[in-house]
Amino acid sequence: MAPKSPDIDQFESNLSNANTWLSSFEDGFGPNLFMTGKPEFDFDAYKAWVDERFEPRKFAQIDAKMGQMVKYAIGAFVQALGQNEGLEKALQQLGHQTHIYVGTGLGDYQAQHTVSVDYDRAQRRWNRFWCQPSRHRILQEYASSDSVAKEKMRLEYEAPEDPENHPSDSDERDMARIAWHEFWLPHSDQLKAYLNEMREFESLSLEGDIDSTKGHLIRRKLAARKKLNSKYGCPTEPWNSVDPKLLWNIANIPAAQISMLGKITGPTMAPVAACSGFGTALKLADNAIQLGQAKAAIIGMTDPPPHPLSVGAFYGARVVSQDGDVSKPFTGLRGTHVAGGSCIWIVGDYDYFTGLGMKPLGLEIVSVALTADADHIITPSDEGPRAAIQQALEQAGLAPEQIATWDMHATATPGDWTELQNVLSFFPHGTALTARKGSFGHGMSVCGGWELTAQHLGFSRGVLLPVHVEHHELHPQIKPFEDVIVTEERQIEGEYSGKINMGVGGINSCVICKRW
Repeated sequence: MAPKSPDIDQFESNLSNANTWLSSFEDGFGPNLFMTGKPEFDFDAYKAWVDERFEPRKFAQIDAKMGQMVKYAIGAFVQALGQNEGLEKALQQLGHQTHIYVGTGLGDYQAQHTVSVDYDRAQRRWNRFWCQPSRHRILQEYASSDSVAKEKMRLEYEAPEDPENHPSDSDERDMARIAWHEFWLPHSDQLKAYLNEMREFESLSLEGDIDSTKGHLIRRKLAARKKLNSKYGCPTEPWNSVDPKLLWNIANIPAAQISMLGKITGPTMAPVAACSGFGTALKLADNAIQLGQAKAAIIGMTDPPPHPLSVGAFYGARVVSQDGDVSKPFTGLRGTHVAGGSCIWIVGDYDYFTGLGMKPLGLEIVSVALTADADHIITPSDEGPRAAIQQALEQAGLAPEQIATWDMHATATPGDWTELQNVLSFFPHGTALTARKGSFGHGMSVCGGWELTAQHLGFSRGVLLPVHVEHHELHPQIKPFEDVIVTEERQIEGEYSGKINMGVGGINSCVICKRW
């Protein structure tokens, strides 16, 4: 599930075209110069699959409660099940030996933003209501006093500045009014009376049989609250204005939904490792299978569509390009582009699944290594990524010259040059290099999955799919190395490929794979 790629077939087709999948960011800021990767996605395409397995209302419930981050993961999971006949049943029959490691790099920014804005508006209405002089004895006295007495009261209570002292059309007055109401809210005598009456019915407990009385008690409290609100004429309480959708879209929910929809009972969790998230999930799966704790693992990452919060945060970190054009690795080094979507793999014990008549896809995973820089939150070190590469090679029992192709993290920032020097110092000059964030953008956690999938799709048949970079666009300092940077499709020999991701927080994941 990627920009301009609602499924794996379109993803592969887009890779062959070597064009950008990015588009202008139109979901926030008004007119702007950002380019982002927004997934092409229609959740209704998965309705038939859900309807076939669950009661008719199930799809509607998921559609209403889940945000795009979760829906992307569900769609990618359903697609993954379709890659081998009988896979869904096999995963269920394995019981606790099917693990799920699916996480996110950002969480559902859209849900978080919407719920937060709704809460903030409700809280302001609430504060304003109870701070009206007619409902607040102290403020009633304050309103009827002269300016000297008002200032004396304000100082006595250590209250903030009176908003009326600011010009009526100023931003300062608006902010001062918010601070004024927040301060005086706890002093409202009518609010205290309201809460005392609420305590009387909210303190009611279940008596008798729990199952038969719990519904009655809930309805009784709802009716009492409605009556109380009508008595005081107050707006909806701020705590009653927070949509529980915020809980239905926390980091572990994509994994949980896959567990519920797939009827899979093994360990289910959300690894979170920023840009190295996919490699981290793959490492957990590799460990579990090698240790005999699992026969299969559903792994992956999912990120929400680009949102003003994510685009703005990346821009504030000085890693996003803003010039209305596509910024590509190895070229102007102007920055990356935020993207959203999902990538789900199903990995398993080779002997077990081929014994069931299933075919392996892509490449064989031979080693996964994880390290931390322990240095800087955004700028990768030299030592951390090198340690990950070295560990991955040692685990695979390989020498650097056996790696035919290497996919870089390359974000089209100045860090590309440092990473390139690191790679060239490790691998011989013939190792072909790819970097794809200029095509589909930078999904905070899902980018590693897209990049590995692209590598598997091409190298599994002896081809390196082209990268969206022209030779003439290469940065002058990088141009001398153009012969190892893949800018057009080429045939390639060899058995092994490698890939590194370097995540925010200094987390590195390195994956080495082999042609079957």
